Amino acid sequence: MKLPDGLRLKHTPIGMRTIKTALAVTLSLMVIEYYGASPAKVVFATIGAISAVGPTFTASLLACATQICGVSVGALLALTLMALHVPSIVGVGIGIMLIITSYHHLKLKLVPVLPCLVLVNICLNPEVEALSYSLGRIWDTAIGLAIGMLVNTLIFPYDNSRKIRRMMEGLDGDLICILEDLFDGDDHLPKADDLGEKIDALEGQLALFSQQRLLRRKRQKREIQQLTTCEDTAQALLVELEALCAMPTMGRLNRENRQALLALGAKVSREEPGVSETTEDVVSNYHVSQVLRLRQKLKGQLAGRRR
Repeated sequence: MKLPDGLRLKHTPIGMRTIKTALAVTLSLMVIEYYGASPAKVVFATIGAISAVGPTFTASLLACATQICGVSVGALLALTLMALHVPSIVGVGIGIMLIITSYHHLKLKLVPVLPCLVLVNICLNPEVEALSYSLGRIWDTAIGLAIGMLVNTLIFPYDNSRKIRRMMEGLDGDLICILEDLFDGDDHLPKADDLGEKIDALEGQLALFSQQRLLRRKRQKREIQQLTTCEDTAQALLVELEALCAMPTMGRLNRENRQALLALGAKVSREEPGVSETTEDVVSNYHVSQVLRLRQKLKGQLAGRRR
């Protein structure tokens, strides 16, 4: 089941990921009621379900692995501190510092709530049987994680391919505006920085797309290759535009390039080079012809994806 990227419920600002998170938590609470292993099962199952609903399959898988490992590490750390006969309150402080520092150095984006909860509960409740308590917490968390993972993967999985296409198609309008500013006859020269930022954002979306890799893997690999080819063409376009914008003096368009830009709706100067072209004229027309060629190539690549 798929939804167009960015879909919202009609007349509400609720996103699909929010709805999936709520559904995952609800289902987890229903299951944990009968199969939970501890009085705090609701808390651990809820945290697990919320953590597993990530923006991509890879993010969800990483969240599941991180949370299970986190609960295990919290329990082992608590057992170690107890074996060393560290006072409870001091042990909690030391353990939390170690856990947070580890998350920071490993660059984990998840908040280390679960391992800290396990650590605190074991250290401050010496009457609790640490091993069975830890296994129970792992089980409760795993139920929430499993349900969250299933909901996130099977119900309207995140798909940003349409967003990537819209971004690529939007580059065309920006391209025409830059060329128009370059050759409209005034002294103001535009910068290609905004276009560069949009291409960088496009790379980020491609990275997200590459992490959505559970179902239809072969088809997705083919789509990634096609989208990456489009992005490479957009990068080549940016190089040509940056070369144009960096010229100290802009040359005059030849008839072919001027007519091509006019056909695209750009308002450019009608002044043509004289009998003898200047160096600026030759260089400018070379880069413009390259930009127009790459633009046509990108449109062909996008049309090929649509089929």
